[in-house]
Amino acid sequence: MAGKSGRTIANVPEKSLKKTLFCWEGMLVVLFILINVFCASISQSYQFENVLREMPKYLTEMFLLFPMAFILVLGEIDISVGATVCLSATMTCMASNKGLPFAAVILTALLVGTICGLVNGLILTNFQELPPMIVTLGTQIVFRGIAEIALGSGGSISLTNADGFRMIAGKVGIIPYVFFIVILMAVLFSVVLAKTTFGRSVYAIGSNRLAAYYSGIHVQTIRLIIYTVMGFMAGLAALFLTSVLYGANTTTGNGFEMDAIAMAVFGGISTSGGKGRLLGGIISGFTIICLRIGLGQINMNPQLILIILGILLILAVLLPNLSARLNVKKKA
Repeated sequence: MAGKSGRTIANVPEKSLKKTLFCWEGMLVVLFILINVFCASISQSYQFENVLREMPKYLTEMFLLFPMAFILVLGEIDISVGATVCLSATMTCMASNKGLPFAAVILTALLVGTICGLVNGLILTNFQELPPMIVTLGTQIVFRGIAEIALGSGGSISLTNADGFRMIAGKVGIIPYVFFIVILMAVLFSVVLAKTTFGRSVYAIGSNRLAAYYSGIHVQTIRLIIYTVMGFMAGLAALFLTSVLYGANTTTGNGFEMDAIAMAVFGGISTSGGKGRLLGGIISGFTIICLRIGLGQINMNPQLILIILGILLILAVLLPNLSARLNVKKKA
């Protein structure tokens, strides 16, 4: 709009190239490139085709990242998703071995996951004084316990007919189907969080739940929807994980909840709620996947890989705090 001086005043501040490059997402893109260069330098097998071949077993965790970002923006947490994946994968294998049509097998995976998410949502919305970490810790034990009862202690189950699973594990050229599904979900969840009224309501709840309630936002309904979607996505992850493993056991999905949280937090999503963008989580997710594949190709100890990821996560949490302290000192 034009001021009294006749000059045009922009409604939206212009973004400089410097700010774009040095924003958190820009730094993550640089890190993604450096990680790929590093992995290519330490492993001769780290090539585009080989990375895509190994990627499906890791991409399943990306399905959990998207709704986990919503939960973290709410200022909450769900640590039951790994157990939900385990239970969904177990029931999916059992349904397949019973000879059910593959459409019914898919429905089983999605339905079991959705019910688990709905259980979490109903408990948390009806008993609002309960902390999400404690509730989802309890349901984590229950869901994995049910899977262990079904499989037996330390048991496992293998698919007797994997035709349908081979189909969804197929490829377009050298690119697996699951990659396209992940990209589609990434776009969908990003648009919902960043561009819709629902997404703005999630940020408002994470910033100040009481203020959001008094401003007319249906806080508990939104929480219930998000936890239910979390369960649905865990069921989807279980379906694609089964297509890679051709079975399930009592340790299936172990640590998936921590990986999803790590991807989101490393992507700049605040655990205190109300802050962060899903784009950063998506970039960090692919960065972590590439690092795991590269280090796995040189047979690095899996525990050492976890230590590296833990250090990266701590740095991701510390850097914004250190930056804020430096700014305060400069102003002083």
